[in-house]
Amino acid sequence: MSAISNRVLFWTPRVLAIAYIVFLGCFALDVFSERHSFWTTVLALIIHLIPSLVLVAALILAWRWEWIGAALFAAAGVVYVTMVWPRAIPPMAKLNWMVTIAGPAFLVATMFLVNWLKHGELHSR
Repeated sequence: MSAISNRVLFWTPRVLAIAYIVFLGCFALDVFSERHSFWTTVLALIIHLIPSLVLVAALILAWRWEWIGAALFAAAGVVYVTMVWPRAIPPMAKLNWMVTIAGPAFLVATMFLVNWLKHGELHSR
């Protein structure tokens, strides 16, 4: 592989993971539409940001050990799918939710897996 493709392969899962975490974090902003006291809003914001904070920790670990990123982001996707699956919503809405939220997690996991499998080539230069 060329040096450019190595750099792209190295950085793609990391950048996608950051974008995914920011995307998930945007869902926490809905707490500001509710009418609560300042501290209740702060607590709600923290609670809503827990998934993003867990994924930040996963990304920190994955930055050095790609296999951990593959495992943790795949686990995040599986957890979301198992949470959505039993809900009583129309099947197409369920599929839409799973593709929108779990899909990027599985993509990032796959990219980290490829990174891990190509670790020797990526870090040899």
